Amino acid sequence: MTSEVIIDVQPKDISIALLEDKQLVEYQNEPRSASFAVGNIYIAKVRKLMPGLNACFVDVGHERDAFLHYLDLGTQYSSYEKYLKQVQSDRKRLFPIQKATHLPDLPKDGSIQNTLKVGQEVLVQVVKEPISTKGPRLTCELSFAGRFMVLMPFQDKVSVSSKIKRGEERSRLKQLVQSMKPKNFGVIVRTVAEGKRAAELDQELKVLLKRWEDTITKVQKTTQRPQLVFEEQSRAVALLRDLFNPTYDGIHINDPEIFHQVKDYVTMIAPEKKEIVKQYTGVVPIFDNFGVTKQLKSGFGKTVNYKHGAYLIIEHTEAMHVVDVNSGTRVKKENGQEANALETNLGAADELARQLRLRDMGGIIIVDFVDMNLAEDRQMLYERMCKNMQKDRARHNILPLSKFGLMQITRQRVRPVMDVNVEEDCPTCFGKGKIKSSILFTDQLESKIDRLVNKIGIKRFYLHVHPYVAAYINQGVISLKRRWQMKYGLGVKIVASQKLAFLQYEFYDMQRQFIDMKEEIEL
Repeated sequence: MTSEVIIDVQPKDISIALLEDKQLVEYQNEPRSASFAVGNIYIAKVRKLMPGLNACFVDVGHERDAFLHYLDLGTQYSSYEKYLKQVQSDRKRLFPIQKATHLPDLPKDGSIQNTLKVGQEVLVQVVKEPISTKGPRLTCELSFAGRFMVLMPFQDKVSVSSKIKRGEERSRLKQLVQSMKPKNFGVIVRTVAEGKRAAELDQELKVLLKRWEDTITKVQKTTQRPQLVFEEQSRAVALLRDLFNPTYDGIHINDPEIFHQVKDYVTMIAPEKKEIVKQYTGVVPIFDNFGVTKQLKSGFGKTVNYKHGAYLIIEHTEAMHVVDVNSGTRVKKENGQEANALETNLGAADELARQLRLRDMGGIIIVDFVDMNLAEDRQMLYERMCKNMQKDRARHNILPLSKFGLMQITRQRVRPVMDVNVEEDCPTCFGKGKIKSSILFTDQLESKIDRLVNKIGIKRFYLHVHPYVAAYINQGVISLKRRWQMKYGLGVKIVASQKLAFLQYEFYDMQRQFIDMKEEIEL
């Protein structure tokens, strides 16, 4: 199986696509100004206590207060609180965590009003991004995730991933990490640490300890509340940290800055694979070049087609996702309706597992498969779904089909479901219901080019248009493109872009910076 990561960096957002055998299986899109990402740490203030929920609301700077439950304070909260006061009492000299004293564990049956008070400062980490009308979800049990391990201040235990099965390897890793970690730090050893040398683990431990030191130093020096004191790595690097696999064939990036960030990270964790990180410099948009745009437009939306005319209908409500499986225009199999239903359902299980990863659907998912009479067929479908979900990194649970033919799935939800709008607005009337004659579109483009060259003074640029429009502009010996170049100079370059609708266009300068030439009233 070939795997490639495609990173499309735009001025306003970053999009990351994971392809397996050229098929899109994961997609993330994040504004470059996004905050409150999972892993960010804040020094914040308690805004309101909620004894009935045994929780409180904390001001972290979001429009809605963040939620912190009593159980998310962690057993070591008392030690944390005392250490935080010691750090803030001296702005010049940092109190070392190794000298911090351990206070008794917080009782599990305690209450929030006996532990916190309004206005109190707390050091918190985001574990769930804001979703719908809810603010971020917080914890006081801080963690710093690396590729091989997770560092947890104020813990003193070394745990090894349960996916590492060999007893001698588990013992080796546990003893190794126990010998190198400082006092008052706990470590969770991740699955990818299996077989790694002591030097590699020690190097990453030093990196994670440096992040903790930088965080607590910022807490010590800052007086503003709330204040971000640790920001998770850039989305591109954070995704690669969890996803990176030595079998990757390529990581393609269209931005020099992000390219260097990713290359430095890959060089640090897998020096022998640094050559797979490549900067894309082609004229065609990077997602078009690798076939991502077309898969995005066909893979999102309410209706998703898969094998032989069958399709899924995916509905999203506040409480859950509902998926309906339809056989559609499938041709009936010779051996009957039961075999046809089984094949339709097995294909749906394959596509649904991909859709859960692609859309990052979380919470409760209810799937209505085509009815099947045979118990062995229902068991086969359940086993197929479980096998397909093994590649999913999110925690999940799958129940066998109920007597109503419904499958219930729960999947970890830490950020809003990924939703790509595949419908296209009319670029001419801006949704008012009327468009100008499409035959005049090229005349409109020429007037834009004339204005750009003769009035604004930009002589060299790229014009992105729909592939059909690009084909029309390029057709013939004396094509429209050639006539424009003879009239306005050879700096006029036409690029076919699959993401644009039929009558959309975009101008870019030679540094790939967008030039806004649109007007609601096109002259």
